[in-house]
Amino acid sequence: MIKITIAGRPNTGKSTLFNALTHTRDAIVHDRPGVTRDTIYGVCANNPEYEIRDTAGLERAKNGIAADSTDMAIGAISDADAVLFVVDGRVGLTAEDADWARTVRRATRAPVLLLVNKSESGRRMADIHEFYKLGFGEPVMISAEHKSGFDEIFEFLDKISPKNNDNKTRTEAENRVKIAILGQPNVGKSTLVNRVIGENRQIVKDEPGVTRDTVKIPAHFYGRDILLMDTAGLRRKSNVHDDVETLAALKSLDAIEKSDVVILVVDATGNIENQALGIAARVYDAGKILCVALNKWDMVPADERDEKLLKLKHQFTNSFHQIIKPMILAISAQTGTGVQNMFKRIYEQWDISTATAPTSLINRIIGELVANRQPPMSRLKRPMKIKFASQTGRHPMRITIHVGGASDIPESYTRYLRRGLATALKWEHLPITIEYKKSDNPFD
Repeated sequence: MIKITIAGRPNTGKSTLFNALTHTRDAIVHDRPGVTRDTIYGVCANNPEYEIRDTAGLERAKNGIAADSTDMAIGAISDADAVLFVVDGRVGLTAEDADWARTVRRATRAPVLLLVNKSESGRRMADIHEFYKLGFGEPVMISAEHKSGFDEIFEFLDKISPKNNDNKTRTEAENRVKIAILGQPNVGKSTLVNRVIGENRQIVKDEPGVTRDTVKIPAHFYGRDILLMDTAGLRRKSNVHDDVETLAALKSLDAIEKSDVVILVVDATGNIENQALGIAARVYDAGKILCVALNKWDMVPADERDEKLLKLKHQFTNSFHQIIKPMILAISAQTGTGVQNMFKRIYEQWDISTATAPTSLINRIIGELVANRQPPMSRLKRPMKIKFASQTGRHPMRITIHVGGASDIPESYTRYLRRGLATALKWEHLPITIEYKKSDNPFD
């Protein structure tokens, strides 16, 4: 893909431009400067061969998150095939713009398009010529908020773009397994992302709340093309008082719906809180594959590991009827221990979940289960007859059972059928739903 980096000082509208070009709301937009910290990746809606990168505002900080964010932004500029340098048309040319323009020229040989954003009112039209001082040629006046002036952006990109097969690019993107990484703050989510992609692309600090946006990163790990989604840490609602953190939390929860698999990272050195179970409930309800990663396992005393693992498995098994055997794996994102094995297990479950079980096999399994344990009588003392079953959905794995006579089959018997099907079909780690339909067997 062709890498397009959006750069500029804070609060010039870079995230608004990113969302407009990708037709998403992946980047958090707020009037407060410095909201974006990590580099955010997306695909241009008009042409999937363009990878659009939203970077943090460039700041002259010597240390801390601002310094790390700026270093990451300069890295994205150096690695880019083209740069969209964004300035604020309402404010006009600033000394910081000129300073960072010199940095961009030193960092890359890629073509740079100068975008004067927030130019919808035309109030500063007379000052447009001052932006020539930045050395990027003719400035282009745009309004990212109103999506105006974009034609010149696409003309610029087309000049640097080889004519690739858009359908091939789109297909490759769609075939990636989308893996969201969720958890409470400071449990090691970004460390895990950096371990998988093999570079320090995500900012890692000991303080909570560093990651704000949901960052989508294409990667190739352990033989598969995947799309990692690093999310902001989820805290209890009572502890969230900042509107930016609220937006970040909503985007984290939205990542569940957009994913195929969710890795729920928990700190193995502490107790598993109810909030982790709440996140797991959302994952199961959405029909996604869940893997619980017990991170920092290397820091757990050896004599406590068996008891901790057994306790956690009991917590999940007793809390969720949709799952037969929770996938709980011990890892260390810092050292890499167990990470490859975790992804191997995830890939195995994904492959299982994408297949459709033969109807004849499902009916044979159901028949054996019914023969071993007959359905109970209904409340009206009428016999229940299970006639025909088939798989009617995936993610979650959905089994529709046609029944004759009474259809108020109790949940206890449904759990019995679910467990038997999961064991026979190797679906123990997958969310399964069973629904009943009162109708005749269509094959009669």
